[in-house]
Amino acid sequence: MDMPSPLRPGKADAGALEAVDAQFRKAGLDRAPRDGPAGPRAERFQQSDPTELTLAAPPTRRDKNGVEWLPVPGWEVSWLWSGFSTRNRGVSRSYCPEDGAGELNLGFTAHDDRRAVIENRRLLSEAVTGQDQTPLVTLRQFHSNVVIRASAADAAPTHPHEADGLMTDETGFLIAIQTADCIPVLVVDLKRRAVAAFHAGWRGTVKRIVESGVGRMRLEFGSRPGDLVAAIGPGIGACCYAIGEEVVSEFQSQFSYAPELFREVFDADPVRKKYPMLFLTQRAPGHSSIGPSLHVDLVEANRRQLLDAGLSRSSIRIVGGCTQCHQNLFYSHRASHGHCGRMMAVIGIRTKRKND
Repeated sequence: MDMPSPLRPGKADAGALEAVDAQFRKAGLDRAPRDGPAGPRAERFQQSDPTELTLAAPPTRRDKNGVEWLPVPGWEVSWLWSGFSTRNRGVSRSYCPEDGAGELNLGFTAHDDRRAVIENRRLLSEAVTGQDQTPLVTLRQFHSNVVIRASAADAAPTHPHEADGLMTDETGFLIAIQTADCIPVLVVDLKRRAVAAFHAGWRGTVKRIVESGVGRMRLEFGSRPGDLVAAIGPGIGACCYAIGEEVVSEFQSQFSYAPELFREVFDADPVRKKYPMLFLTQRAPGHSSIGPSLHVDLVEANRRQLLDAGLSRSSIRIVGGCTQCHQNLFYSHRASHGHCGRMMAVIGIRTKRKND
């Protein structure tokens, strides 16, 4: 008696599968075929050269105290403070050459002096707000979609909340998130005067921290999407962010537009391009390091979340800059293999409405 193969169903199994397929078709869905390749690689993504995806380095501003930082173009509003830090022009010595200028590490990392970081934070606050002692509210980040409503009482540095997003409608202090490749996103409610800052690595992006964070603003402050503007700051670009197929699977499970976020990127090494025979191996296809790698565009992923949250295309600014491409300007956790400082995205409300 012939037994059905585990890879080829028998007649009874085929009838059951046909019934399942009929239900899928009725719902407007297609079941993935049992035969043929499975997983993300079964889908072909758009092919790109890294140079096509590279984000240009943004123009910086140097404050009178020496700090070099990035303002958001078009956000010159009298009641608003905002900006993104760079690594340049601070007092830290841990991540720069011995003969280099001091750097603006803003994270309490294992290799830096705590007093230097505190001074760097004071310098950044002074550069962005024009005031010497503006309080700064930070977080212990863990790649979540947790968003905290902040007040000035949260500025004590010894007990920060564990979260990856902050929002407030109170005045007189800055809220901040730290990055060294992950994507920083700032959001402002221009009508109700509320602000938010989100830390979106790939895990936080899959958990929809930006999209859910805008939803929290609507609940907490009555924000309406038409009154919101957003800025996406420097982070690792699609030019450099190679990922594994497990990341592709996570995105595909969450977003209908996931295929638009990935590229198959080919090595731009001119030697490899000119002499490809030098790099041939005897490894089976799909098991060699030669060939395209999968890259994800976290900037676009978070822009799409802002759009899905109701913001208009014209209200979203890409401040830009790839942290791995521009290591003279930014810290990159990937490029430095973890030995780096942290940058900050900061935002705050200067004054109440009557003081305009």
